[in-house]
Amino acid sequence: MQKEEDLVREAVSGDQKAFAQLYEVHFDKIYRYVYLKIGDRADAEDMTQQVFLSALRSIASFRWQGTPFTAWLFRIAHNQIVDHLRKKTRRPILVEIDETAPSGSDNPEHMAELNLSIERLTEATSHLTEAQKEVISLRFAGGLSIDEVAKAMGKKPGAIKALQHAAVIALRKLLVVEENDKVQINS
Repeated sequence: MQKEEDLVREAVSGDQKAFAQLYEVHFDKIYRYVYLKIGDRADAEDMTQQVFLSALRSIASFRWQGTPFTAWLFRIAHNQIVDHLRKKTRRPILVEIDETAPSGSDNPEHMAELNLSIERLTEATSHLTEAQKEVISLRFAGGLSIDEVAKAMGKKPGAIKALQHAAVIALRKLLVVEENDKVQINS
């Protein structure tokens, strides 16, 4: 596999195969990021395709300026998500389990517990600030490093670490409080 910088350079000069390789390398990360942000599998697939169409249309204008190519793609994805959410009326976000993903178990009880855990996590993240949600999405759904998230969000790595730390603590507290409430109800 070629180095990403070489692939980007070739894609910028119009090489369709190089862009196709970039698409293959980055599609899953962008899809997970979009899916976590909007919560609908079909919309996430469509939007991820739109991200890459936008990238293809504007790849000739991409310049290496200390920002990795992935940060550029995540910025396009972020803008698509913002546009999408502006157009839609506010509705509850439902997170589904991808049936094609390995579950590690064929046990329906395990799958129900996993579904419940994802719903609890989605609900808990709704209490985070927008910046904390963005960091959590980019770090864990997008799989970006601290430095890549910093570049994508236009912040310093220290600020990203602080946002991530605060978000994780807030999520932990929210989930522990919820678990304690459940225990008291069942007692």
